[in-house]
Amino acid sequence: MLSSEVIQNALKAVKYPGFSRDIVSFGLVKDITAANGAVSVTLQLTSPNPEAAQQIKAEAERILKALPGVSHVHVDVRQPAGGQPAGAAGAFANQKGVPGVKRVIAVASGKGGVGKSTCSVNLACALTHLGAKVGLLDCDIYGPSIPLMMGVHERPTVNAAEQLVPPSNHGVKVMSIGLLLTDDQPVIWRGPMITKTIQQFLLAVEWGNLDFLLVDLPPGTGDAQLSLCQTVPLDGGVIISTPQEASLGVVRKGIAMFRKVNVPILGIVENMSYFTAPNGDRVEIFGHGGGQEEAARQNVPFLGEVPIFTEIREGGDRGTPIVVSTPNHAAGKAFIQIAETLRKSLG
Repeated sequence: MLSSEVIQNALKAVKYPGFSRDIVSFGLVKDITAANGAVSVTLQLTSPNPEAAQQIKAEAERILKALPGVSHVHVDVRQPAGGQPAGAAGAFANQKGVPGVKRVIAVASGKGGVGKSTCSVNLACALTHLGAKVGLLDCDIYGPSIPLMMGVHERPTVNAAEQLVPPSNHGVKVMSIGLLLTDDQPVIWRGPMITKTIQQFLLAVEWGNLDFLLVDLPPGTGDAQLSLCQTVPLDGGVIISTPQEASLGVVRKGIAMFRKVNVPILGIVENMSYFTAPNGDRVEIFGHGGGQEEAARQNVPFLGEVPIFTEIREGGDRGTPIVVSTPNHAAGKAFIQIAETLRKSLG
């Protein structure tokens, strides 16, 4: 049956020129009608670029005409008038892909204290363990913890093109404001400085050829999150939560933010899922199953649960994530399984 869902799924094959993301995930498909073999689609672009519009229109028509049962196709491409994008959707107009990077994934949480940075470093190392080339960008400007957890302490160097060259450890390239500060120097900046720094970390760093660039975001939905979404086209966001309602309630805001800026939600990870006592008893300190239930409620994938283990904390404190030190540990296996699920979902 030629339904709107079938047509929309077909349009996911149409990439926006110059980006790895498709026109559906960018939120550009505004109207679909189908009747008696005739298909009509309305696309609302955020850029006035006529070449992009022509390319998208031609590709959409080609894909739709190939669908079984389609005899007539009409694709209406609308663009903002003048030289500037119109409305909130215009935030996409200045996005640039990171040279050499295939996928950019944000790791986010609604609130602090849920182990987001711990998950970021272990997922980065897990993807490396699976054979991928990985970078990890710490966008928590006020509280950078990635250098400690990754065991990276040397400063970035500068290449001939005046780009920062990120240091690496455990096979992962790392960039953080923490690598540019001295000792316990605090960052006391307003929003515009945060925005500029994140832009530079994305586009003025020699990341090289990477399969994945993971971006560890600070808690909340503020300047860092918005700057990231406006600077580069994200392939998706991973949400970290603990099982209890206090965490999940704020997770919903994070999911809503990503959806508002057309970033696909790759899934939810339930961290600190449970604790196994020395006598073998399972203790659900923060409750259990809340992350999976919320994923079902939000209609997004549930990527997996990570139990509480002292070894996870110890690995972060000494700069050797548990995926690196003990990949066969239950926690190491959990992170590797989540990384495998992520890699498969992104193709």
